[in-house]
Amino acid sequence: MDNIRIVGGKPLQGTVKISGAKNAALPILCAALLADGEHVFRNVPALRDIETTCALLEHLGVRCEVTPPIVKLHTRPSDVREAPYELVKQMRASVLVLGPLVAKYGEARVSLPGGCAIGARPIDQHLKGLELMGANILLEHGYVHASVPSGRLRGAEIVLDIPTVTGTENLMCAATLARGRTTLVNAAREPEVEELARVLNKMGANVTGAGTDVIVVEGVEGLQPVDHAIMPDRIEAGTYMVAAAATAGNVLCDGVSLDHLEALAAKLRKAGVILEREANGVRVIGRERYQAVDVTTAPHPGFPTDMQAQFMVLMCRASGRSVITETIFENRFMHVSELNRMGARIDVHGRMAAVNGVDSLQGAEVMATDLRASASLVIAGLFAEGTTDVLRVYHIDRGYEHIEAKFAGLGANIQRVRGHG
Repeated sequence: MDNIRIVGGKPLQGTVKISGAKNAALPILCAALLADGEHVFRNVPALRDIETTCALLEHLGVRCEVTPPIVKLHTRPSDVREAPYELVKQMRASVLVLGPLVAKYGEARVSLPGGCAIGARPIDQHLKGLELMGANILLEHGYVHASVPSGRLRGAEIVLDIPTVTGTENLMCAATLARGRTTLVNAAREPEVEELARVLNKMGANVTGAGTDVIVVEGVEGLQPVDHAIMPDRIEAGTYMVAAAATAGNVLCDGVSLDHLEALAAKLRKAGVILEREANGVRVIGRERYQAVDVTTAPHPGFPTDMQAQFMVLMCRASGRSVITETIFENRFMHVSELNRMGARIDVHGRMAAVNGVDSLQGAEVMATDLRASASLVIAGLFAEGTTDVLRVYHIDRGYEHIEAKFAGLGANIQRVRGHG
C-alpha cells in the first residue's frame, strides 16, 4: 500500500481547481439505471468510489466508458437485478442502486452494506419508504430482496425518521417511475440531493422541493438519457480551505461557491480566517494563530460531519480550548489518537472532543482510518515540524482526486511513496 509523505512548514499559495462532487456523482451514476440509452456525465472525479460504482453498474448490464473527467454509461434492459456483497462491501453507497432497480424492474436484490468504520449507517429508512410504496421487503442471508407484486411502485407519503441523504436519494429515484405522487417529509437538504433532482428532471422526471425538507415527486411513465456536468465538491473545497488556513497560506479555491459552505465559512471567519468571494471561487487567507471556536455537526445546512476532522486540525492552531461535538456518527473521532501522537492535546468524552491549542505539531508516522480522517492527517502534516507519513491512503483515494499533486501545486513538500505500509 502507498503512503503520503509530507515535510511540513510551507504556507500554501496559489490556485487549486476543485473537482466534481463525489457525493453527487455516485447517486447520479446509479440513477442512470432508470433510463435506457447513452448517458454522458462530465466533471466526474477520478476516484476509487467512481471505479467501484462503474464496476457495479457493469455487473448490472451497463456498459461504462470512463475517460476522466467524462463517464459515458450505455444502459439497456438487463436480467441482472442483484448488487453482490463483494462489490457493496467496497462502498456503502452501492445501496443507491436499490431504488432505481425496484422502480424500473419491480425487483432488486442488494447486499446489506454491513459495518462502517465511522459508525452504524442503517438503511431502515430506505426500506420503510419502499414498503410504503408497495414493495415487499425480505431480509435473508445478508441481502435485501425487494419486489413489487403489481410490477410498479405507487406513490405514498413517507415521513423519514431522520433526514438520511442516501435514503432520500434512493426514494426520490424510486418515486420517479411510481404511479402517482410521492411526498418525502423530513428529507435531506444537502446540495447533492438538489443536484440529483436536477438530473432526474433533465431526464424527464417531475421532482419539486429538493433542497427543502419536503420533496414531492410526480411519477412519470418513462425517462430519457441525460448529458450533465457534475457540481463541484464542496467537501473537497472545504478541505483545501482549511488546509490554506492551517498553513497560514493564501489560496484560491477555483470553481466552488460559498453558498454551499455557509456553515463552514461562518466558523472559519469566527476563528479569524479571511474568506473573499472571487469570480471563479473563494480566496482563503490564513494567519499564524486562530481563535478557538466550538462546532457541533448537523445535517445540512448545519456544519457538515464530513468537515469535522479537518476543522479539528485547524483548532489545534487556535488559542484556547474549543469543543467539537459529533452528532451524526458515533465513532468519528478515530483521527484524534493520531493527532495526539503529533503533539495535539485533544480529549474525547463520548461524542465531544475538547481541543486545546498548541504552539506546533511534530511530524510522525500516522494511520488513516477513514476518508475524512485521512484528509485531516494530511493537513496536520502540512504545518507540522518535520516529516509526516500518512499510511493507508487508499482511504483518501476514495474521495480526493490527485490530492498530493494538488497540494504540490500549491507549494507543499508532499509526495506519494509507492508500496509502503
